Amino acid sequence: MGDHDTTTHDVDAVSSAPITPRPASVDAVSSAPITPRPASVAPTPPVAHTPPIVSLPPSQYHSPSLSRSPLLTPGGTNRKTPRIIRTPRFITPLGSPLRKAIKLTKLDPQDAWLPITESRNGNAYYAAYHTLCSGIGIQALVLPVAFTILGWTWGIIGLTLAFIWQLYTLYLLVQLHESPENGVRYSRYMQLASATFGEKLSKFLVAFPIMYLSGGTCVALIVIGGSTSKMFYQTLCGATCSNPKPLTNVEWYLVFTCAAVVLSQLPNLNSIAGVSLIGGLTAVGYCTAMWIVSVSEGRLPNVSYNPVRASTEIARIFDVLNALGIIAFAFRGHNLILEIQATMPSSEKHPSSIPMWRGVKGAYLIVAMCLFPIAIGGYWAYGHMIPANGGMLAALYGFHSRDVARGVIGLISFFVIVNALSSFQIYGMPMFDDMESNYTRRFKKACPWWLRVIIRAMFGYGCFFVAVAIPFLGSVAGLVGGLSLPVTLAYPCFMWLKMKKPKMYGASWWVNWGLGVLGMGLSGILIAAGIYVVIETGIQVSFFKPH
Repeated sequence: MGDHDTTTHDVDAVSSAPITPRPASVDAVSSAPITPRPASVAPTPPVAHTPPIVSLPPSQYHSPSLSRSPLLTPGGTNRKTPRIIRTPRFITPLGSPLRKAIKLTKLDPQDAWLPITESRNGNAYYAAYHTLCSGIGIQALVLPVAFTILGWTWGIIGLTLAFIWQLYTLYLLVQLHESPENGVRYSRYMQLASATFGEKLSKFLVAFPIMYLSGGTCVALIVIGGSTSKMFYQTLCGATCSNPKPLTNVEWYLVFTCAAVVLSQLPNLNSIAGVSLIGGLTAVGYCTAMWIVSVSEGRLPNVSYNPVRASTEIARIFDVLNALGIIAFAFRGHNLILEIQATMPSSEKHPSSIPMWRGVKGAYLIVAMCLFPIAIGGYWAYGHMIPANGGMLAALYGFHSRDVARGVIGLISFFVIVNALSSFQIYGMPMFDDMESNYTRRFKKACPWWLRVIIRAMFGYGCFFVAVAIPFLGSVAGLVGGLSLPVTLAYPCFMWLKMKKPKMYGASWWVNWGLGVLGMGLSGILIAAGIYVVIETGIQVSFFKPH
């Protein structure tokens, strides 16, 4: 377009005809005056095989993560790409600023081979299933512990503010997934981080937190799933259990890992939508059952709601920071939002952000209905007597194992195990995607099925090895968690500022700068608090001796 020469398909047929200058832009074609053809010149014969005018939605352009789509291959796979691409006059306002800038680029074929973008037939329901499964988990059971330090008023205020904050950053990520400004669709958190902070800085700031949130969560799920499997067996077996050689903790970890590895062979993120649905429902099930059982059994004798106070001022400050960290870490899954949205089809008229946000709102409505009752109800039932490590699960076993029917305790344990298995799949999927991308990038083809089996088995048993070899990893979870906090609360705000460029000193500018700086400051304080706790309490370094 623009000042390029007119391309012809038959030079001999038009060599004697006068050349009419091409209009300055495609949009001016319809309004330019028509130059009359001289009577002495024979009409130009029709050009055979004239390539059709193709219009591609801007939201599909330049994407580092596109899969096969009918929109991308008009007329079949054998049709040649036309030289001239014109944007029609009826294009929507979203694409109108891009008419002169759009260029058809070579699509990255790797995305059709990788687990996250292999299938793009997702919808709002699938998004809700994945978001619910990744957004609620065993970390919610520790929320009453934060209330023992903050008390009723500040505990509820802190939980409410954290919920609103993380829901806002979720909205930012959903809107940033596809960029009308440059026509790019970011299907992975690291891709958006690289576009925002640059390749080198994003690896320094984002790569480790993302790896920890995926791999570290899978390690924690093996510990939780294995330990709960042991309790589930003991609950079913009861006092009449006569097994002379019960399984050890390590063996229960291995049983859980084997089940997780078998389930991880489902090929892509869309294929585990049913697994995520089951995981989300079981999470809702055990959260609801725990607070209902705890409240129905009544408050413990001599329960107190006075906030726990440490002996020194510095210790009190770090206790408050630890409580805020517990609340902040209860909201996870932001590192998976872009990947979940990548499973949806998207076009200019039907962007994926609309059904994605609908699914997120539905999922987090259910999340709120679980987190607030379990935090408030659990604190009401146990007060300062709730165990600091296990939270509601440990309190249920410790205080009500004899009062509550064995079937109820067994059902809650079963729900925890199923939820851990389901969460392992969605948190492991970004790691599968990254490992398989190394193969596809080198060999320019999809991973064969046998290699995919090996890769996922290696990841699962690697997490099992870490869970067994470093059982004290949970002691430094607050320290490492401080490093991953910006992924949820701070980075999305800076991404919005860089990609959307809101008006300086406007409301959006101030809100995102304020939340971004506050999130980074909170992260730094939590890291300092984690270091203080490690120095003050110490760590029992016991390799290969899980409790």
